[in-house]
Amino acid sequence: MNNESDVRARTEPGPGGSASAAVPPAAAPAVHDLVRDEVVLSAGIWIVKVGTSVLTGSEGTLDPARIHHLAEQISAVMDSGRKVALVSSGAVGAGIGQLNLKRRPDNLRQLQAAAAIGQSYLIRAYDEGLRHHGRHAAQLLLTHEDFDSRPRYLNMRNTLHALFEYNAVPIINENDTISVDEIKFGDNDRLAAMVTNLLQAPLLVILSIVDGLYKTDPLTQSRTDLVALVPQIDDSVLNLAGSSRSALGTGGMQSKLAAARLVTRAGGSVIIASGTRPNPLTRILAGEPVGTLFLAHGQTHRARKRWIGLTARPRGHFIVDAGARRAIETGSKSLLAIGIVDVVGEFDKGDVVGIRDTAGQEFARGLSNYATPDARTIRGLHTDQARAALGSALYDEVIHRDNLVLIL
Repeated sequence: MNNESDVRARTEPGPGGSASAAVPPAAAPAVHDLVRDEVVLSAGIWIVKVGTSVLTGSEGTLDPARIHHLAEQISAVMDSGRKVALVSSGAVGAGIGQLNLKRRPDNLRQLQAAAAIGQSYLIRAYDEGLRHHGRHAAQLLLTHEDFDSRPRYLNMRNTLHALFEYNAVPIINENDTISVDEIKFGDNDRLAAMVTNLLQAPLLVILSIVDGLYKTDPLTQSRTDLVALVPQIDDSVLNLAGSSRSALGTGGMQSKLAAARLVTRAGGSVIIASGTRPNPLTRILAGEPVGTLFLAHGQTHRARKRWIGLTARPRGHFIVDAGARRAIETGSKSLLAIGIVDVVGEFDKGDVVGIRDTAGQEFARGLSNYATPDARTIRGLHTDQARAALGSALYDEVIHRDNLVLIL
């Protein structure tokens, strides 16, 4: 851990995300504030996620003042030398407002229509707000398939970096008008986590309508305690998440903790804070104890392994015995056919496949060297038997250790 003067000396990110300009040291803060300074001030790329309820009023219409304030905040962070990408909900909410609907539709086609109408209003509002600060809003509408496909994944990353070069702000949202399962089951918290891992960003800031994670439910208790620092997301932390959510949004604290865990496992940190209070981003940048900070605790993976282990969805699963699990977890070993008990799903060679133990717990993922039919043929066989069974088997390993990532 750096000492106080080391931490306070960093105010602008330099090459590689570190910072260099010196300022006079401030009064000694609490220990968790030193940690917060280390996390926030050294992060050269910020991913900011904002929820529907932060952007809209009680009637569901977009609040231009809130959007312009958020644009001002983002510009201030970028003025410090940092890059910012915004993952924004609000298309459905904006559409609801434009259509003068009294509540969120429960019919899928109506939800998609509201999203199609609202998205144009949403991006226009952001562009108007950012142009006051000399910046452009750039729209990216994504689906899970963009993350599952390795070529599309890499192209998305290249496009985002090019937008940073043009001093633009990527405004990212799910493509609700064509992506059925995203509207029915998904939320932008997970999308923000996936974008964070895509860019290997050190910091994800989730702006919500609550101040952070509480020890008790802030909607049902008269007095609550905010959790300032979470070193690791375990069952005790997950149990603090209530089931409440806003009327217009799709995600609650449970989805935010799931997103935070996805990022922290990959070596990034997360702050959950209120987006309805004044100046949330510049207060975070100034080192104020805003919201709840979740510290990185996982191994920092390279971009390729982040995609394999934490982003792309598995096309199927290998069920392995205890010996295979032990070898993978403790010895950095490849997965061999002899350790496979069963093969689940239909996948091709090169697809991402999950690895589960016989109790059903997924503990690793990797790129399969074999499609489903061949994998089923050689499961449980020694290497020489597998070669004989396939005749022209090209690989001794079903998943090579270089293409394998532990996810627990």
